Amino acid sequence: QVQLVESGGGLVQAGGSLRLSCVASGIIFSINVMGWYRQAPGNQRELVAEITGRGATDYADSVKGRFTISRDNAKNTVYLQMNSLKPEDTAVYYCTVMGLRPNPWGQGTLVTVSS
Repeated sequence: QVQLVESGGGLVQAGGSLRLSCVASGIIFSINVMGWYRQAPGNQRELVAEITGRGATDYADSVKGRFTISRDNAKNTVYLQMNSLKPEDTAVYYCTVMGLRPNPWGQGTLVTVSS
């Protein structure tokens, strides 16, 4: 059974930074593409960034140059470093295993950016 536990969210002022973490279990972590999604109130869940087992990355246009996804395969953990945060980044952030259907989800971690 896949389990995902996100952490690191919080309240931050615009321009600030946060680092999110997601610990995965129940999978062979190193071979899986991992992704970060976010869902703002009233909006659909959207893909923010993804990373392959070997470290190739891709980002939504809205976060390019500000967010960095990384992973530590020895710790079964994927990270999302978020810099230059904007109020529109406010959302619940979730990680997932991109290749599994349905996508497994953790409880998410709330990021609130104040202006």
